[in-house]
Amino acid sequence: MKKTSGAIDLALIAVFAAFVAACAMISIPMPFGVPITLQTLGVLLTGLVLGPWRGFLSVVLYLLVGFAGLPVFAGGTGGLGVLSGMSVGYLLAFPFASLAAGALAIWFVRAGFKVRYAWLTVAAAVGSFAVIDLAGIFGMMVVGQTDFVTAFGYNLPFVLGDAVKVFAASAIAVAVNKAFPVLLAARKPAAA
Repeated sequence: MKKTSGAIDLALIAVFAAFVAACAMISIPMPFGVPITLQTLGVLLTGLVLGPWRGFLSVVLYLLVGFAGLPVFAGGTGGLGVLSGMSVGYLLAFPFASLAAGALAIWFVRAGFKVRYAWLTVAAAVGSFAVIDLAGIFGMMVVGQTDFVTAFGYNLPFVLGDAVKVFAASAIAVAVNKAFPVLLAARKPAAA
């Protein structure tokens, strides 16, 4: 597998951070303080296309830009104030979801699984449901001072949409990885 240069790694990390920010701009407010966005699609696609480390760093960059105050989060918000909001668990889980989806994608591809779409869907589903949703529920429990059942109920409206985003991210990732197989590299980005 051909390796990319450090400059290309940095460019990909920056471009995908911007992509996640663009996905956040499509936002539908919900009554309990956590909006429906396309952020999850962007986060999962970043891991599925760039692999675990570049995907992780790309989403960390996105979060750092938002925490610095740029309005890149859902609803055009930014700054450290989002850390006290109901969506904090989701936000903080994003880099780890990208890491998990990317690591599983690489593992499935290297293991020689024939139906790549199905296995990339599994990788994306783990990132979405096992990482983002669980962290989001925990975040709502802490910030909202509520119990698991109530927070789980708040998360339920997102499940169907998240499933659609998982399938969409997987389909897009298959096409991108077929066109640019070098992108899904199982290595840490090189220093510039």
